[in-house]
Amino acid sequence: MSPPLLEIDAVAKYFPVVTSAFPRRRIGWVKAVDGIDFAVEAGETLGVIGESGCGKTTTSKLILLQESPTAGTIRFDGRDIGGLSGPELMRYRREVQVVFQDPYSSLSPRMRVGEIIAEPLQIHTDMSREQQQQRVAEVLELVGLRPEVARLFPHEFSGGQRQRIAIARALVTDTRLIVLDEPVSALDVSIRAQIINQLEELQARLGVSYLFIGHDLATVAHISHRIAVMYLGQIVELAEALELCREPLHPYTQALFTAALPAHPDDKREKLTISGEVPSALAPPSGCRFHPRCPSAMPRCSLDMPVRKEVAPGHTVACHLY
Repeated sequence: MSPPLLEIDAVAKYFPVVTSAFPRRRIGWVKAVDGIDFAVEAGETLGVIGESGCGKTTTSKLILLQESPTAGTIRFDGRDIGGLSGPELMRYRREVQVVFQDPYSSLSPRMRVGEIIAEPLQIHTDMSREQQQQRVAEVLELVGLRPEVARLFPHEFSGGQRQRIAIARALVTDTRLIVLDEPVSALDVSIRAQIINQLEELQARLGVSYLFIGHDLATVAHISHRIAVMYLGQIVELAEALELCREPLHPYTQALFTAALPAHPDDKREKLTISGEVPSALAPPSGCRFHPRCPSAMPRCSLDMPVRKEVAPGHTVACHLY
């Protein structure tokens, strides 16, 4: 059996907090990501959801090699990406791409669309100018745009069209994994649906994998095969998307579903409310990090950190209730 395309094994990322006065002293660590585990299979979409500050974007930066992990291992196609260099590093950057949240700021206003999409080809391939233009035309058609738009500038497009251009740029180097960092949250609702459908069609056609980061539960549940729920730097629940929507187990996941709009007006899902604010990652609570806000907290929750374990086939949860 072949290994997963991407494996995250006990990965942590701590940022030092230092005093402002000279000489600088470290006074603590911000535990942005604290020991997470998951895998993304070839052709799969893994959704990652959670409140702002839970570590979603830091996780994406670790995968994109914009940050180095404090601990743990990230493997791509069975290889530890921490030791990549030279041609192997260039190959990784060709095969792992990103689509950012805001299509207005992720595309250079001074470059034509054809130049924006062709730039990765100039860096990573030996294609001639004619071959580059042909490849640009191919990916533009893949994302539903006419090849003639290559001569236009980004400001001549709508937000949805710009995001299609960003997706085309991510696909131009025969990418195997795309990190989608809230790619539709800046778009109108009707345009969101078009982009999500486009991503699903591309996945079915090309076999590309997605790590879909978002906070809109309905969007993440629609596009994902599996969903990981993050809270304060840790994954508290991971399951098949339909299973998680049907039976969320962790109190935090249940609270997320309570806060989301129901799929049907007659949906009588039990309401679960949580109080208080998300604690600081500089001084996370002892034991279970959710226990100060959890309506089901027990005495042991403040003492023992729960270990994520499988409670149903493919459904893992980190909670002392199970």
